[in-house]
Amino acid sequence: MAVDAPRAASPGEAAPGHAAEPLLRTRGLTIRFGGLTALNNVDFSVAREEIRAVIGPNGAGKSTFFNCLTGVLRPTSGAILFGGADITGLPPDKISQRGIARSYQITNILPNATTLENVRIAAQSRRHSWSLLSHYRAYRDIIEKSEAALDSVGLLPKAYELAANLSHGEQRTLEIAIALATEPLLLCLDEPTAGMSAAETQQTMMLVRSIAKHLTILIVEHDMQVVMELAQRVTVFHYGAVLAEGSPAEIQQNKSVMDVYLKA
Repeated sequence: MAVDAPRAASPGEAAPGHAAEPLLRTRGLTIRFGGLTALNNVDFSVAREEIRAVIGPNGAGKSTFFNCLTGVLRPTSGAILFGGADITGLPPDKISQRGIARSYQITNILPNATTLENVRIAAQSRRHSWSLLSHYRAYRDIIEKSEAALDSVGLLPKAYELAANLSHGEQRTLEIAIALATEPLLLCLDEPTAGMSAAETQQTMMLVRSIAKHLTILIVEHDMQVVMELAQRVTVFHYGAVLAEGSPAEIQQNKSVMDVYLKA
C-alpha cells in the first residue's frame, strides 16, 4: 500500500528516533481463570516489520495470548506496551484504533454482504464515527481505501461478489483484507492457512511476505512448514509460558521444543 508523506506518530507508534524500540512488548503478562493459569508471567517482544510465529501444543496459551493482546481478555496482571504506550486492558475497539488488527481461527466474515462491503465496514470503523444520517457512499475515501485493501490481497476483481460465494481460501484472504483496511501497524493472524489446500497455503504465504514489507506480523500457526519458511523468529508456548524463542533453525534443534511439540 502506498506510503504518504511523513506524519506525526499516532498513539500506537513510537516517536521518531525510537525505531529500535520493539513495536510490541509484554511484561509479566498473566491471566488466571479461577485456579487455572492460562498465561504465566509472559515476557515477549516483537520488532517492527518482523514476521514472528507463535507455536505450541493445544492448550499452550496461544489463543489466550492473542485475545489478551487484542483486548478480548483483560490480563490478571502484567503489562502490554505497544509503540511504548501502555495499552493493558483497553477494549478491542480502542486496541484497533491504536493499530492492532487480527484475523480469527474460524472464518469471521459477513457472508451475505459483498466482499467490498465487508472491508468497507472495517475501514469505516477506523476512520469515521458511525452516522445514521449519512449514506456510506458519501465517504468516498473509505471506498477507495477498501478497494486498495482488496487490491493488495488480489480480491479486487471479486469486490461485488457475496462473501458467501468465495472459496474457503478466498474467504481467509478476505479476512486479511478486512484487517488491513483498519490500517494496522501490527497484524495478528490466527491459523491463516487452516483448511487450505497446498496451493492456497503457498498463495497465503506469498501474501503474508508481501504485506510484511509494510507492517509487523504475529502469526499463530500449526503447519510447521509454514512456520519454518515464513517466520523470522519463533516463540514456543507451553502451559501458558514461553518455553523457547529463536530463529526457525534454532527452534528445530531445541531439545525441549522437540520433546513437547515437534515430535508430537
